[in-house]
Amino acid sequence: MTGALFLGAISGTSVDGLDLALVDMSGHPRVVAGATHPLPPALRTQLLALGQPGGIDLDELGRADVALGRFIGDAALEFLLTTGVAPRDVTGFGSHGQTVRHRPDGALPFTLQIGDPNQIAERTGITVVADFRRRDMAAGGQGAPLVPLFHRVLFGSRNESRAVLNIGGIANLTLLPADQDELVRGFDTGPGNGLMDAWTARHRGQAFDADGAWSRSGTVDQVLLDRLCSDPFFAVAPPKSTGREYFNLPWLTRSLPATPPPEPARVQATLRALTAQTIAHALVRWGGPVDRVIVCGGGRHNGALMDNLRGLIDRPVETAEDHGADGDSVEAAAFAWLASRALDGTPGNDPAVTGAAGPRVLGGVYRA
Repeated sequence: MTGALFLGAISGTSVDGLDLALVDMSGHPRVVAGATHPLPPALRTQLLALGQPGGIDLDELGRADVALGRFIGDAALEFLLTTGVAPRDVTGFGSHGQTVRHRPDGALPFTLQIGDPNQIAERTGITVVADFRRRDMAAGGQGAPLVPLFHRVLFGSRNESRAVLNIGGIANLTLLPADQDELVRGFDTGPGNGLMDAWTARHRGQAFDADGAWSRSGTVDQVLLDRLCSDPFFAVAPPKSTGREYFNLPWLTRSLPATPPPEPARVQATLRALTAQTIAHALVRWGGPVDRVIVCGGGRHNGALMDNLRGLIDRPVETAEDHGADGDSVEAAAFAWLASRALDGTPGNDPAVTGAAGPRVLGGVYRA
């Protein structure tokens, strides 16, 4: 086994900040510290634009790759300073970066994460593991989700079957059977916070709808909800994954009536219902016998959404904190764990989740 301390970082599909976790791998993985560093506004705007369909300027992509790599490196150093851990004492740094395009289907499937790991290694002096998704995709997999095996480490139980629900910009489910010989399963369910955040930014000038308060002020438009739920993605059986390049404001706009213009709060309430309903339906359709649902990611802070989920799911819906974990650090910690596996030469994907031809060691290594 490699050394004990690993860093992990991810800028997720919400594109709201860089989540960092310091993880002790000396035994059962233990998150020593976690933090979120807000993205500089100009960089966030740049990343959001790159994540949308349309023409991409290669110069803009290259600049964003370097800028994000520098930001990740500097944020990691600042984070380590607060923990009192020196960079030389960190064995490896699993950096997911930012997904700007994820196209798992078609004749030439691909996925692209930016945040230059060379910049990170140069700034921190820590060996970096990055580009986790493409090896799984090369083996015929979706390249996502990659966190389910780590979910089993954190939340698995021999006494009951559990679902772990991560609500970022996109929502995904991990299904953990009580029988440890059964396969873990996992897949993206569709929109998480992403559509709600984008609609809030357009109409309120805010990054997100705090606690879902704005969505509570509107009523659900059932006709619009049914139209949105009819998208073919929701009927596709796992393995499956998606991203902001699919579920975005242009996708929503195609379903909105031209006249009269929809009342924005009513649309926001409908988007909240869309996230909750597609999660609940996916759990019923593909979840099997699940005793409880454990929620992590930013969506668990949305009280209106959590109430919605609890009204639709007929079993306990709890948070990661109810099970001794920081729900904001789970994904970052997972990439620290994946980095440790890469440096040990141990596979990090789960073919039952991604659909890959077999287990693969994930990530490229950028030595300090």
